[in-house]
Amino acid sequence: MTETYTSLDDFDYDLPHELIAQTPLEKRDGSRLLELNADTGELHDRHFYDIIDYLNPGDALVMNNSRVLPARLYGVRPETGGHVEVLLLRQDQDDVWETLVKPARKYPVGQKIVFGDGRLTAEVTEELEHGGRMIKFHYDGIFLEILEELGEMPLPPYIKEKLEDQERYQTVYSKVNGSAAAPTAGLHWTPELLQKVADKGIKLIELTLHVGLGTFRPVEEDNIDDHKMHSEFYQLSEEAAQTLNEVRANGGRIVATGTTSIRTLETIGAKFDGTLHADSGWTDIFIKPGFKWQVVDAFITNFHLPKSTLVMLVAAFTGRDNILNAYKHAVTEKYRFFSFGDAMFIHH
Repeated sequence: MTETYTSLDDFDYDLPHELIAQTPLEKRDGSRLLELNADTGELHDRHFYDIIDYLNPGDALVMNNSRVLPARLYGVRPETGGHVEVLLLRQDQDDVWETLVKPARKYPVGQKIVFGDGRLTAEVTEELEHGGRMIKFHYDGIFLEILEELGEMPLPPYIKEKLEDQERYQTVYSKVNGSAAAPTAGLHWTPELLQKVADKGIKLIELTLHVGLGTFRPVEEDNIDDHKMHSEFYQLSEEAAQTLNEVRANGGRIVATGTTSIRTLETIGAKFDGTLHADSGWTDIFIKPGFKWQVVDAFITNFHLPKSTLVMLVAAFTGRDNILNAYKHAVTEKYRFFSFGDAMFIHH
């Protein structure tokens, strides 16, 4: 694609509020699937379970196995009993985390916080900007187990309904704890559908990218080239890299589940001249129109927020007009949008 769009307004679209999905569907793979041919702009309305028709023997399906931490904790100030909300963003060292604290002004360095029945306590060790605080946790036992018990899923701000079953904000293949938000394109997969994919001769490949809350941070610059991307940790194993290189050498396609898998694969591809190697680190890759794709041939993704970096990423693959036209179609046909919404399959 030679076109370049740099204005934030180039990635805006009209979305009626009622199309934002508030709860997951009863059946994960029962969601709708909008197929988009990135070359012709042609669209077809399908269901997610039809994805099997679009995957060919010899392709590789790549999935992000990161697991969402129940990272929202509610605690009190021991002196006053005043309530506080703590959102874990990133583990800095053993028991020290970068967090967002509300109300932050009441939590200077040295302030203590008590959670639950007191088995988990914390102390503010450093003040950061925008309500950020570094805090050190104290507890007996295993931190993740205590977190599973006391924490809640940090659902995106546009979801107002309470989630009845926390597992519905995890993919069925989630394994590695560390995300602040779910890699939502993967929420549509079921074990049965993945088995069908494997039986058809498609390689199932896992990688890890821990989704940061920066993924929800609005782009504030009018010129998108001025936007600074957030950093996220990724990991690809030797075995996965080898399989993906073989798939490509044999003429198969690399099909990514979600923008997080795309970010990981294209980060590594850019680093090693288009080939894949075992690699891990932090990526702040910003994929927008004009981007040179080196690894991903097709992908599954959900519908993203207007003016978001994720709409820009998809536009880099499809061309801006194709994706905005597809979104317009999805609005007319009343598709469900965002994290618990429907999906797209995009290919050449």
